[in-house]
Amino acid sequence: MDKTMKKYLLNYLLLVMLGMGATAAAAFQDEETAGMAPAALSLDDLRTFTDVFNQVRNNYVEPVDDKMLLDAAIKGMLSELDPHSAYLPDEEFQDLDESSRGRFSGIGVNVQVVDKRIVVQAVITPSPADSAGINPRDIILSIDDNPVKGRNLRKAIDELRGEPGSNIDLEILTPEGETRTVSMVRSTVEVPSVNFSMIEDDFGYFKVSHFNRETSAHLESTLASIEADGTTFKGIVLDLRDNPGGVLQPAVDMADGFLDEGVIVTTRGRNASMQLEFTASPGDWLAGIPIVILIDRGTASASEVLAGALQDHGRALVIGERSFGKGSVQSVLPLRNGAGIKLTTARYYTPSGRSIQALGIEPDVSLRSMRFVDSGDTRRREVDLDRHLDHEDMGETPVIEIINPEGELGDDYYVQEALRLLKGALILSQATGGSE
Repeated sequence: MDKTMKKYLLNYLLLVMLGMGATAAAAFQDEETAGMAPAALSLDDLRTFTDVFNQVRNNYVEPVDDKMLLDAAIKGMLSELDPHSAYLPDEEFQDLDESSRGRFSGIGVNVQVVDKRIVVQAVITPSPADSAGINPRDIILSIDDNPVKGRNLRKAIDELRGEPGSNIDLEILTPEGETRTVSMVRSTVEVPSVNFSMIEDDFGYFKVSHFNRETSAHLESTLASIEADGTTFKGIVLDLRDNPGGVLQPAVDMADGFLDEGVIVTTRGRNASMQLEFTASPGDWLAGIPIVILIDRGTASASEVLAGALQDHGRALVIGERSFGKGSVQSVLPLRNGAGIKLTTARYYTPSGRSIQALGIEPDVSLRSMRFVDSGDTRRREVDLDRHLDHEDMGETPVIEIINPEGELGDDYYVQEALRLLKGALILSQATGGSE
């Protein structure tokens, strides 16, 4: 096949692909909204795409593979929609499935890019990283003798994962300024999503770090085990701070576990299949036991659904600071080539009809400790992200504000304040003749 014929064939295939994409998008709409679809692409629009494709392929400073250009075009198309829609190549698609099951193959660290550096945020126990003595706030300087500086940091982070049994060497910079090299063997790491402790006699503390498929079942079995040991709670703290969400269904199941009836969450999207309503079934894991939920600006998505449901039904008192505000649903859709896409297809609404998107959950009691304010928390919320979906103005929620200027109540002011509120609820219940 000569070059001219190949060029025309490629252009034709691109036009066919785009035409099929437009057809698929139209098919995704229900009959009521199909007439509201944006105008279809014109032939000139399609020609512009192929012109750009050919100009890059022929004139870019270095040779570029056609498949790489096509993948880049797909990624760009999705990333321009909103911050959460994305193209997932086959490996990332498989990794997403692994993560939803609460496990992955790697060294067992959560990392974040801070000031163009890869910083360890948390170390999972047990894990290879834990055994090697890696700690939060350590900075990863190189991976297998390949310096991180100047590289695509997302790709560098991906290299931390790998097949179980494979070796990896990291050069680490500690917060004290010491540099050391650690060698590890990757393994399958189980990611705990629920941790339990007693904060005082008869008061339980449950930290839910994220939602995977087993989170709700894990909490239910933990509560059953505690009950079997003869422990009766007078109140619990459910800590959803810095919980980025994850799989929705376990959050819905957890809300169901604390509710006897009523709507938990609804979703509304353009497609009829996204008009969903989740409701609670009879039975409360801790009937009559007061619950305080802790949230902050890191509380997002499924964790906001849980907090909003229990707040609207009066089942829990929500305290802390306004949550992140990720009130959109991402459907994970497989593609024929083994890859997939995350596509924003709907918005979440709490039982009272409040939109979470770009607004978040307002706590019943707003906590502000000057110690934390002075630390300069610069984490962004959904509303700060480029191309975020607009929110719907649902009015203001009355909030009680408690300010702790000195931070004198111990290392975790939020937990201590939650305990104080639970004790207050217990005293009030006893004074009014209610049950403990």
